[in-house]
Amino acid sequence: QLQLVESGGGLVQPGGSLRLSCAASGFTLRNYHIGWFRQAPGKEREGISCISRSDGMTYYADSVKGRFTISRDNAKNTVYLQMNSLKPEDTAIYYCAADPKMFSLCSFRFQYPYWGQGTQVTVSS
Repeated sequence: QLQLVESGGGLVQPGGSLRLSCAASGFTLRNYHIGWFRQAPGKEREGISCISRSDGMTYYADSVKGRFTISRDNAKNTVYLQMNSLKPEDTAIYYCAADPKMFSLCSFRFQYPYWGQGTQVTVSS
């Protein structure tokens, strides 16, 4: 059974850092595009970063570019999202998702049929 499990969320002060993990079971992550999305209360879900299958090309939304870094550990079958210089507006539930689409580059516009349960990130003093 294909499963994604996020972890690493929590409460952090503005300017702080967190590293989110997205661990996969039942499939090999590097064969899928992996996206990180977030949804804040009262707002639409937002794609923030993705890493492409195979060659691991990465993409970031402007809102997180320069502060967040996505990476993949093939041996651990896990994708990470390193979040630095966190701001109160980064507060949201963060989800990872997987899409097997046979394109070379990831995109937030993919269907992403497989989702994790989400992890809460709260940035507050």
